[in-house]
Amino acid sequence: MTKKYFGTDGIRGPVGQGSITPEFILKLGWATGKVFEELGHCKIVIGKDTRISGYMFESALEAGLVAAGADVQLLGPMPTPGIAYLTRTLRANAGIVISASHNPHYDNGIKFFSSEGKKLADDIEYAIEKKMDEPLVVVESSSLGKASRVEDAAGRYIEFCKSTIPPMMDLSGLKMVVDCAHGSTYHIAPFVFEELGAEVIKIGVEPNGININEACGATSPAALTEAVLSNAADFGVALDGDGDRLIMVDHLGEVLDGDEILYILAKTRLDKGYLGTSVVGTQMTNLGVEHALNRLGVNLLRSAVGDRHVIKLMSESNSILGGEGSGHIICADRTTTGDGIISALQVLETMARESKSLHELKEDIQKYPQCMINVKLSGGMKFVVTDEITAAVTKIEATLGESGRVLLRPSGTEPLVRVMVEGEDLAIVEALALDLSQTVESILNA
Repeated sequence: MTKKYFGTDGIRGPVGQGSITPEFILKLGWATGKVFEELGHCKIVIGKDTRISGYMFESALEAGLVAAGADVQLLGPMPTPGIAYLTRTLRANAGIVISASHNPHYDNGIKFFSSEGKKLADDIEYAIEKKMDEPLVVVESSSLGKASRVEDAAGRYIEFCKSTIPPMMDLSGLKMVVDCAHGSTYHIAPFVFEELGAEVIKIGVEPNGININEACGATSPAALTEAVLSNAADFGVALDGDGDRLIMVDHLGEVLDGDEILYILAKTRLDKGYLGTSVVGTQMTNLGVEHALNRLGVNLLRSAVGDRHVIKLMSESNSILGGEGSGHIICADRTTTGDGIISALQVLETMARESKSLHELKEDIQKYPQCMINVKLSGGMKFVVTDEITAAVTKIEATLGESGRVLLRPSGTEPLVRVMVEGEDLAIVEALALDLSQTVESILNA
């Protein structure tokens, strides 16, 4: 079955267009409330990031849920993983996140968590979509839901983050930069690290509704690099607008993406004896990371791109660790979803345990150059792997051997095919990627 509204991670788009309108979100709140009310009287928590449209959609969701008879608890600005945590601890039936994650302020979206703090099951999403086709009918006045605000939401989540590392771990003597992307961690992340003893230099902590993710945070680490170097900090941490991504910078200003962080955390868990035999990455996880894990005796399992797919494969393979190069790291031994703050704390625990700098921890990894070229498809054309494309890919794979990879991946949102070639030599990789992209374009758009 194809979903009408839900994508791989909720519903997202430009504010005021398509599904991202007050009318639609109010109806979505009502439909969600009705679905969960059919299972018994329910409680739903709502949190949001700092983009200006969050106020509008928070009110719309609240009205729709209450009209369906559901009680609502408002968390205010709260990281996505914090909402997952509070959904569980407040014993709510579901959690709703108003956020477009790393997107600019003019986008927004709605994501859902189950009562366990995990992605909402497909059957529930289908049920909500089916309910959207029914007329909105308000319950009897005596059965309307009630709304309240959780005043200590930030404090609860800060304490949870701190609980994921050893109780005696002390960050005193460390100077770090924390970039909160003017997003939902602005009033949380700096305090987590300060309360553990670190000297924290804060950037990206002045949200105004429209500056979220703007030239800062995990998607733009240049600001973090500059702050680390100018302040002679030991390292830096960059989160995205909703706090589920982590990018780090070492004292030399070198950026560590999610692939390198995944390796560091995998090695630590292996040394402690509880990693298991596999770690989950995606189709885009760097081949150098896979080879580094293999040298440790650990298999890299590759899912489709997207943290939902990573979490699904982790569950199927009983893996406790997974992640993406973008910075989504899922530590299933600590929490239920990608969490930038908790992932950073796990890296800091490794630094303390091994008495090594962040730069030293990544020295075992030699990432391979990747070249990706987007091939535009002409109107209405769909990506089909022809015999000619297969032959071209096979030829390049033979050239690269075990030291390279080829990946053709259609975009889920645009009429594009992403052509990626990876290998040890950048010049060769770029030449092969260009040649393959031209072949794909000539065949598909003939």
